[in-house]
Amino acid sequence: MADLTVTPHYIPKTTGIEAPATLQLQAYNNRDIDTFLKAYTNDVKVYRQPGVLSYQGIAEMRTRYSHKFAETPDLHCELVNRIVSGNVVIDHERVLTAKDKPRTEAIAVYRIREDKIYEVTFIYPDVATT
Repeated sequence: MADLTVTPHYIPKTTGIEAPATLQLQAYNNRDIDTFLKAYTNDVKVYRQPGVLSYQGIAEMRTRYSHKFAETPDLHCELVNRIVSGNVVIDHERVLTAKDKPRTEAIAVYRIREDKIYEVTFIYPDVATT
């Protein structure tokens, strides 16, 4: 069974509208690029903040995540909470990139059509500068 770490209060469904979000999370934690990409449309749009397009297309996603999976052996995403409304899945995540670094908090907003994620927006909390 794939590794899917969640808080004790929320167990994600592997069927229904949220299935692609669950699939990509499992594949992310297993660093399985082919399964990860199955959750997305070929023309997926990825936003860094609402309205700010970071990149588009499955080929660019493959390049970016293949590198990330290869370069970060400790990479792991913990699902803290999930909200599902219509075709939108919103995940509160804690991402570990290295054991000696703190986890990064993030919100991922997935828009799903025909069992695939066609748009994702990542929202990060403001970081205080010193």
